[in-house]
Amino acid sequence: MEIINGKELAKKIREKLKEEVTELKKEGINPKLAVIMVGNDKASATYVRNKSRACDEIGIEFEEFLLEDTITQKELIDLIKELNNRKDINGILLQSPIPENLDIREAFNTIDSTKDVDGFNPINVGKLSIGEDAFISCTPLGVTKMLEAYNIPVEGKRAVIIGRSNIVGKPLIQCMLNKNATVTVCHSRTKNLGEITKQADILIAALGKPKFVTEDMVKDGAVVIDVGINRNEEGKLVGDVDFENVSKKASYITPVPGGVGPMTVAMLMNNVVKAAKLGKNV
Repeated sequence: MEIINGKELAKKIREKLKEEVTELKKEGINPKLAVIMVGNDKASATYVRNKSRACDEIGIEFEEFLLEDTITQKELIDLIKELNNRKDINGILLQSPIPENLDIREAFNTIDSTKDVDGFNPINVGKLSIGEDAFISCTPLGVTKMLEAYNIPVEGKRAVIIGRSNIVGKPLIQCMLNKNATVTVCHSRTKNLGEITKQADILIAALGKPKFVTEDMVKDGAVVIDVGINRNEEGKLVGDVDFENVSKKASYITPVPGGVGPMTVAMLMNNVVKAAKLGKNV
């Protein structure tokens, strides 16, 4: 069994991105990310801080827009349109969740697809589904980069994804299909779940339930990717996979923390640099 070290891999990717940003700045291009946060969700504030630090480390400029939860839908949309038109901003990210009275789907749809570094605009979702170059949602992109970095074959393999969210599960379906895997998606309505997961060569858990995937759900030698980030009763971070027991059967496995999480932030930085390069060629 080998542990897929997302923390180390993300560090290497950030170092490479730092070099790319240095070169872009020599050409007069200063990659910049704008982050919009509505309300004062503590977890969101932590994520935004992590993104700010990553930008600072790589040399990406960072501008934050902290909005009161009393903001109207029109005010939010107007801000996004303003950022779409700003030439100095390459990437726009709307931190979720946002207050329930606001329509997050309209907001995502309004973000210019060429600045949509989170990969949530329907244009990018559609391009991904037909195999065209697109901004891919950061967590699924991070998962694919991990498999590539560890030379784990995907073509012809049975990939089982537990979870069908718009942010992770659904984009992962396309990422795996585009690499010629045979993909099965499981969710809360799936019957005989354990029988399906035991067929997986690559099992990806992205459902948000601590230690949901147990040893008896995994076949010997499977690659297990744990996307889940949960806090247990002691406040400790744990994944969707029972790491201690599943790791005895897996050929490769990601830990929590230190697995997919750092890759998600690294892929956001990757997408901002990609957006800056696209802007250069416009």
